[in-house]
Amino acid sequence: MRKRIVFLGTPEFAAAVLERLCQEQQDVIACVTQPDKPVGRHMTLTPPAAKVMALSKGIPVFQPSSLRTEEFLAQMKEWSPDLIITAAYGRILPADVLAVPAYGCLNVHASLLPKYRGAAPVQWAILNGDKVTGITIMKMDAGMDTGDILTRRECPIDPDETTIELMVRLSGIGADLLTETLNPYLNNEIASIPQDGKLATLSPPIQKGQGLIDWSQSSVKIHNQIRALIGWPGAYSYLDGARFKIYTSRLPENPDELLADYENNYEKPLPGTIIRGEKSGIYVACGTGCIVLTSVQPQSCRRMHANECGHNYRTGTRFDGEK
Repeated sequence: MRKRIVFLGTPEFAAAVLERLCQEQQDVIACVTQPDKPVGRHMTLTPPAAKVMALSKGIPVFQPSSLRTEEFLAQMKEWSPDLIITAAYGRILPADVLAVPAYGCLNVHASLLPKYRGAAPVQWAILNGDKVTGITIMKMDAGMDTGDILTRRECPIDPDETTIELMVRLSGIGADLLTETLNPYLNNEIASIPQDGKLATLSPPIQKGQGLIDWSQSSVKIHNQIRALIGWPGAYSYLDGARFKIYTSRLPENPDELLADYENNYEKPLPGTIIRGEKSGIYVACGTGCIVLTSVQPQSCRRMHANECGHNYRTGTRFDGEK
């Protein structure tokens, strides 16, 4: 059943969902996405992934700075969509916009609602060490991810999986589940289920300061922090007063043996102490256990894998919690 659809979304996750709608020959009449933003060291103005995808499919793009304007409401009424679909758009739709389409508004959300309502469900799932996440297709209402659930699908989280990698997998699952849900929903063949607000948790936007590593934390928690924040703001520490970015890590199989070996030759390492530096990684003592840094970027250097630089880091050198 083809209906006129207005799509709202911004990052790669949204672009994958939009691409699938086009592959399924749905009638996407417009794409609403966030304004272009400056990116990188040279602050190059860069379009969001959903915009790039929409333009490649010949879909008109609208990039309002706010949805709470008469201009946006008038534009939505002019389009007169049967259905609005959102995926990681980044803003809450006002009630008057939600009321425009006859078939309502659906959202492709990257968590198993009511868990992780909000802007950063994938990051928080990894930060918290969750073993499972998933996709929820929900009917939107005026709240933040509070609408009735139509369908859900679980997805395991690999212990070393980063936010970037998990988002790629979830975008495919989301596109599949939306495709499977759309026609039954339009034909009124799916009974929606209200969320249990008592089970709700939030996933607020990630803050820049969350990237700073506290080495007194457990190795597991630090590993989760590194893989969760790889996209933004990135995990980092300071070494000899210089900022030191950390992109990827792993947990060694024999942490007690590694720590004991260091202790036998030196002394009990303080959290943040490099206990071994070699091509297999930079081994660092944590509050509990130790972690292996496998991809890093010292200040004023390019990103490097440990096999390029790990052997350069002296045993006994210590990372600082601040500059």
